Amino acid sequence: MPRPCRIHVAGGVYHAVLRGNHQQAIFNCRDDYLRFEDIVAAAMERYAASLLAYCWMTNHVHLAIQVGDAPLGSMMRVIASRYARWRQRAVPTTGHLFERRYRARLVDADRYLLALVRYVHRNPLRAHLVDDLRDYPWSSHHAYLGARPPDWLRTGPALELLGSTAASARMAYQHFMAEEPPAPERDALSLAHRTASSSRPAQHRSALSAPATRLERLPRSLEEISAEVALEFGVGSRELKSRRRHPELVRARVEITRRALREGAASLSQVAQHLGRAPSTLSDLLHSGRHALPKP
Repeated sequence: MPRPCRIHVAGGVYHAVLRGNHQQAIFNCRDDYLRFEDIVAAAMERYAASLLAYCWMTNHVHLAIQVGDAPLGSMMRVIASRYARWRQRAVPTTGHLFERRYRARLVDADRYLLALVRYVHRNPLRAHLVDDLRDYPWSSHHAYLGARPPDWLRTGPALELLGSTAASARMAYQHFMAEEPPAPERDALSLAHRTASSSRPAQHRSALSAPATRLERLPRSLEEISAEVALEFGVGSRELKSRRRHPELVRARVEITRRALREGAASLSQVAQHLGRAPSTLSDLLHSGRHALPKP
């Protein structure tokens, strides 16, 4: 059975991670890092995407990417395959360099962009590689502090949220980075225990879908909820609205309905129209088994 398509939101911001197979190192020297950056730069240009933040660790990489019309998966496959081929020529080995499936999640940039940038940049601290992020050379942290960014990196979208001038934004950024992120924020952005193709969303649900944290108090749109659930279930937006009744698609539709009603994002009729289903069908699904309509 073919793998289901991942959700694609044109203009969406994603947190993506590529990990070395069996946690093996993917960078062994400075030239490796520089070559990887060249490949990332070419991919950003080819797919009209923007890299908003990055951190290259020894055995994995973090990227905050705003995609264009091309899906994230196309870009990540090109990055991984081109770098793996280059490493194979430089250091002949057998087996896969990267895990077969990159990890990713769609992020609500209006609310979480700054948190995502901080999460990506603080990786060397969490790994105890440095005590001061200025001592770690392979991240975009330096560009956010004022170093000249490469052409393939855009710091503006995040810095503009921190100040009206470059100086005030960088000062605010330093203060923001010095703050310890709250646990809900770390949990919401972590990809340590989930993949974009996960078929068990209940086991991998993060703080982004938990109603009890302060981060969740702003209402989300039905489109955001639909995109999040599709990503968790590893299904495409077209599949959700298709006539197919594959069990995984049915469960995803039920979960979208449940979250939308619970969060007040839409009525049952609005969700039904969004998914191309009859309201009675969704109501029956919610009432069957362990699914139930939330109390008013």
